[in-house]
Amino acid sequence: MTMTFLSALGLILLKLALNITAPRQWTLQQTVTDAYITYEKAYAQRLPFGELIGDSSPWPEYPEKDEETVELGRLPGGKVITGTVVRTRFPDDNNYPIDGGSGDAASNPAGMKVWRFQSLLVYDVGGRQYLKSRTVVRSQ
Repeated sequence: MTMTFLSALGLILLKLALNITAPRQWTLQQTVTDAYITYEKAYAQRLPFGELIGDSSPWPEYPEKDEETVELGRLPGGKVITGTVVRTRFPDDNNYPIDGGSGDAASNPAGMKVWRFQSLLVYDVGGRQYLKSRTVVRSQ
């Protein structure tokens, strides 16, 4: 009888311990994905403008897109967290037609080039798919 009681108590304590660690892993995964999407934002902000809108840009012009599978980090125990980064860029409507817009000298007298660089991070947690996005607006 004592053995049965101790076994049941051990199983209950094991289940409680597992219930406590599940939210920690969720928080860790959210922290890791937030850090990676922040890196994407910083990457779009630091590259020279000419490189961002060039032919070999990491952000191709919409409807084109660049997809890359990346390692976001590792959970305790070595489990790898991976995701897919999707990058694309959009011209502002007020850009000149040569720069992808429909603006003219009256609507854009300074001839500004304004682009939106969008990064999407797609990842799975617990069998469900999640998405985080960051958009950086750059002008020249």
